[in-house]
Amino acid sequence: MNRQAQSAVLFLLGASLLHAGTTDLYLRYVKQGLRPLVLVSGAVLIAAAAATIWYERKPARRERYGAGREAGGCEADRNTGGREADLNTGKREADQNTGKREADQDAGEDVHAHHEPGVSWLLVLPLFALILVAPPALGSYSATRTGTALQEPVAYPALPAADPLPLSVVDYAGRAVYDHGRTLRDRRVQLTGFLALDRDGTPYLVRMALNCCAADAQPVKVALTGQVPPVLQPDTWLRITGTYTPRRSKDPVNGGPIPFIEVTEAKPVAAPKDPYDESWNN
Repeated sequence: MNRQAQSAVLFLLGASLLHAGTTDLYLRYVKQGLRPLVLVSGAVLIAAAAATIWYERKPARRERYGAGREAGGCEADRNTGGREADLNTGKREADQNTGKREADQDAGEDVHAHHEPGVSWLLVLPLFALILVAPPALGSYSATRTGTALQEPVAYPALPAADPLPLSVVDYAGRAVYDHGRTLRDRRVQLTGFLALDRDGTPYLVRMALNCCAADAQPVKVALTGQVPPVLQPDTWLRITGTYTPRRSKDPVNGGPIPFIEVTEAKPVAAPKDPYDESWNN
């Protein structure tokens, strides 16, 4: 892979990052607050590609300019120094004859040293995957194989008087477990998440919470009881309306606490623009 090919790869990668940052595609990879960094990274890569092309073309211009000056100087030398050139001709020919094999050997070694394997082009495959394939957000498969990542909130801000009260899965779970539902009693709450079924068939409403990017996403789960839909399809997004219940269970993966919610209504909804929940570390 020569410098021109490297520049092309840098440009395509930078353009892909800019495309992801100017659309919602970046939310599949990183949290919403990192959007400026994605855009800056794309711009830097495109600038690096342009600088590489300019750097490669600059020596070529110098060589052409130098070759022109050298040709003019040689013409003058031929007019004024012909006799000296004739005297040195025999010596140059002898040197060429005696050093021919060494030159050929060095040329062969130079070609071998600068040979670049074609396997390096495999580095382009992840780039095409980024451009052509938008990976789905993590879902029930990851949630049922990873323990709940519920953390105790730093504080419990006062809740608005809305009815039903929209809460994130992380906020409800934290208040239900660590605040023992004090701010949730006698309130109808509304949660949105995707369905996951435990090994014994227990339905969970889940949101994947992340610190930085999708690579560190972990599930926060709320178990469903009450008027649960009779047909449950994993990865279906639901908007649940229900009330707090002190019932809890332990996550079969890591033993973490999982609160329940008493479901009074459940409606399927479209997946949100941002499928991850970032409220657990805010």
